[in-house]
Amino acid sequence: MYIPAILLFIVFVVYPFVSGVRIAFTNWNGYSQSFKYIGFANFKTMFADKNVWTAFGNTLIYGVGSTFFQQLLGLTYALLLNNYFKGRGFARTVVYLPVLISAVIMGYMWYFLLRYDNGALNDVLKLFGMEPKLWLSVPSTAIATMVGINSLQFVGISMVIYLAGLQGIPTMYYEAADIDCAGTWAKFKNITLPLLYPSIVTSVTLNLIGGLKLFDVIKALTGGGPGYTTHSLSTLIHSTYFLTQSAGYASAIGLLLFVSILASTLVIQIIFNRKEVEY
Repeated sequence: MYIPAILLFIVFVVYPFVSGVRIAFTNWNGYSQSFKYIGFANFKTMFADKNVWTAFGNTLIYGVGSTFFQQLLGLTYALLLNNYFKGRGFARTVVYLPVLISAVIMGYMWYFLLRYDNGALNDVLKLFGMEPKLWLSVPSTAIATMVGINSLQFVGISMVIYLAGLQGIPTMYYEAADIDCAGTWAKFKNITLPLLYPSIVTSVTLNLIGGLKLFDVIKALTGGGPGYTTHSLSTLIHSTYFLTQSAGYASAIGLLLFVSILASTLVIQIIFNRKEVEY
């Protein structure tokens, strides 16, 4: 019964990955029928390429920044929406709804809000006599903006994970805490947070992987510009492959992204496993 799933996994995951590794050692341009193996030349070029390291740094910012805000907001929403009140279901839907929107569409929606000329946000600033801002032309501002957009769009995933965790906590622990006259913070610190640990591990891992692979929003808002200052490794791979027709070099960058995601995930798992022993 496992054979169909295994075959699909091999065809659509294992084979493309192995092919990508093989192409990383070639000078293939992505289109021609012929190419030759050039050893580690692509990797030597990659480690000396300032644009790659800029994209690598941005990738860490997108991944870690998005993960941090998604945990903070997701847990806050979950704690608020775990309590019963009229319209709770609607509120949960509103928070989760952006997850269902294509990231490309979300990116272009924000583009029309943030662009310098005729952008909705700058038009509002003009109404109040303020100067329009270069939201997407200043690298630091653009990077922070994309971290915020990605966090807001996918915070619903963290909220759902934390809601599931909260609803799995037995109420008897809180009842015992009430008998001991424990305050809200004491109950959160000593009951809620430790018992949410599996949910935290799941949410952080999923959000970190998603943030490190950030692509759609960047392409829609800045295209990696100005210059290469807002590229992530994912968008740099796309540009390298299609704009410069360097499939071999793009595959080498892809391996760097793969190793970065794998290493980050392993580090997170090791850290959380140590914490779990403490609990």
